[in-house]
Amino acid sequence: MTDLASKNCVPCRGGVPPLAGKDLEQLSEQLSDWKVVDGHHITRLFKFPDFRKALAFVNKVGEVAEEQGHHPDILLGWGKAEVTTWTHAINGLTESDFILAAKIDRLYS
Repeated sequence: MTDLASKNCVPCRGGVPPLAGKDLEQLSEQLSDWKVVDGHHITRLFKFPDFRKALAFVNKVGEVAEEQGHHPDILLGWGKAEVTTWTHAINGLTESDFILAAKIDRLYS
């Protein structure tokens, strides 16, 4: 298994099918805390002791997203941040979504 967090996101211009079946299953198994929702996107809830720490985490996620050119949806609340990602160009999941998720996981540990 390749370490997803060591890879870089690849821009998607469309025209490729979203991940499904065995390919989707293999990648999702590498990120046990993320949930695949309807085969369309992945999401994870991160918990913190207060708003300030959640906000600091969200800012770090934003930096990684900019570096990778792959931008998740982020919901920030007191003591929590929920991150959801998919590849908009194909309206589904690509390996880049899992790479970004693995990089985000590293920020939380």
